[in-house]
Amino acid sequence: MKRDMDLVRKILLELEKHKHGYAPRPLAIEGHSEEEIGFHVHLMGEAGLLKTADVATRGSMSPQAQARNITWEGCEFLDAAREPSIWERAKVKIVSAGAGVTLEVLKGVLADLSKQALGLP
Repeated sequence: MKRDMDLVRKILLELEKHKHGYAPRPLAIEGHSEEEIGFHVHLMGEAGLLKTADVATRGSMSPQAQARNITWEGCEFLDAAREPSIWERAKVKIVSAGAGVTLEVLKGVLADLSKQALGLP
């Protein structure tokens, strides 16, 4: 299964809008399967964006995790990725450069675009 950075952003936005600090259960994102969400939550835990709990079983087709809460790093990424126009501009910039979308590259592009939007050097 390919990593989907749009889904990563959607998961963070969904967790943030929940009225409590812990993640809602079940975590549902329209247009995405439970397996897809669980796999991305697993990846986000590895990246330090979320605290997670492994929920994979012997029958799981993919690594699966359940979100517990957003980390400081997850909040920082979400703050940079929140504005839809900046998010879309970052994706266009990365695709047009033919670059791979690593989390670090994406965070750098988002930070640069956010600085520009704020009129900072």
